[in-house]
Amino acid sequence: MLAFSLTFAQEAIRVNFDHLKSLTETIELLGDTVDIIHIYSTYPDYRWQDAAESGPEGMACVDDAARAAVVYLGHFELTGSAEDLHRAKGLLRFVMKMQAPDGQWYNFLFSDRTINTQGQTSRKLFAWWAARAVWALGTGYRVFADRNPLLAGSVKTCFDRALPQIDSLLTRFGQCDTLAGYPTPRWLVSESGADATSELLLGLTEYYRATRSARVRSMIEKLAKGLMLMQDRNAEAYTYGLFRSWRTLWHAWGNGQTQALAAAGRVLKNARMVRAAEKEARTWYSRLLAERFIKEIDLSKPDTSRRFSQISYDIRPIAVGLIRLYEATSKKKYLAMAGLMASWWTGNNPAGQPMYQPSTGRCFDGISEDGKVNLNSGAESTIEALAAMVELARYPRAARMSVFRRIEKRGSEKISACLFGNEKEGRVLLLRDNVRTDFRLLEGSAALKTWRLLQFSNP
Repeated sequence: MLAFSLTFAQEAIRVNFDHLKSLTETIELLGDTVDIIHIYSTYPDYRWQDAAESGPEGMACVDDAARAAVVYLGHFELTGSAEDLHRAKGLLRFVMKMQAPDGQWYNFLFSDRTINTQGQTSRKLFAWWAARAVWALGTGYRVFADRNPLLAGSVKTCFDRALPQIDSLLTRFGQCDTLAGYPTPRWLVSESGADATSELLLGLTEYYRATRSARVRSMIEKLAKGLMLMQDRNAEAYTYGLFRSWRTLWHAWGNGQTQALAAAGRVLKNARMVRAAEKEARTWYSRLLAERFIKEIDLSKPDTSRRFSQISYDIRPIAVGLIRLYEATSKKKYLAMAGLMASWWTGNNPAGQPMYQPSTGRCFDGISEDGKVNLNSGAESTIEALAAMVELARYPRAARMSVFRRIEKRGSEKISACLFGNEKEGRVLLLRDNVRTDFRLLEGSAALKTWRLLQFSNP
């Protein structure tokens, strides 16, 4: 029974790079051969389409290439695939070519192979695209250091070139503003950008794993302190435990603080970082699973919460963050939570449809408020889904839960209970204590027995 159900789950989340490869093009750029990833892919024929949401942007960007490189490198470490290494190399070369001499990055490339140096989402900055570039380079250096010293040396040169930009951020270390009663540290990316900083922190942590650099360790510790200041500590609040993304706003997309803090805390053996990550999982992630997923909320205006649209980039930081938390704590309940969150891709979502297609490798671009699926399959959606699939493939327990569905929810003011299940694998019950802001997971007969004993009326 278990072997059969795992085969069923593994097929539903099978890593398939076919669509990502179809978005990839090898080009000549500034005297080198690099790989780019085309940004949009439109239904029904999934042809390439350039980005133009903030004026003319371009056909490819560092944002997507960097994230894809991280995914290929992760898959290589899981499978040993030589093709994964080859594709990561081409993407890393593109990321390095887009770096300016001062260590910042441009983001977009136009279709005529020139760099977009003026666009709002592309001009030279140490912003989102720089954080993702550091993530890719840090991971690339760790993986290639012993396997390809020549490439690793080039990667290290670019990584080290970015460090003065991080030093510049940290000149504001210790400076905080207060907005609507919330502390907002000024030494994060874009000042209070905890979301972008989380991806920067992931890159620094990967590099530190390979080098044990004291300078980089200090950066990790200071940036992590800023992230932890963005955590809601009001135990009476609906939002207790979450990490704000920017200023007073929390949004699901890119909010990878638990992933970053769990990873850094594990590597640095820093229990405080791990505890902060665990608090978000116990309090906020359990709420999103037991009650209903929301996309964003402004903590200064709680009635502004929104559920839609829902995209892959909302789900990956949570699902993979929970896996990193398991790795940091060895608590198996976080693997189960990761799988339940990842079930969004297999059909446990407001549309009731699978968002990831293992047969093609496509991930659809999102779900709108009316429950309709956007059948386009652009680079970000595809890469973020594949990032999660690679991680789920490491852990059968999480993979098994990824094909569960929400069956029913019951609750009271004190307890929220949500039953998930799968015909082949049984049931799991998430019990959230709304008073202690903690949760338990029960499986199999224990889940069903407890569910039958609950005396709550349905909401």
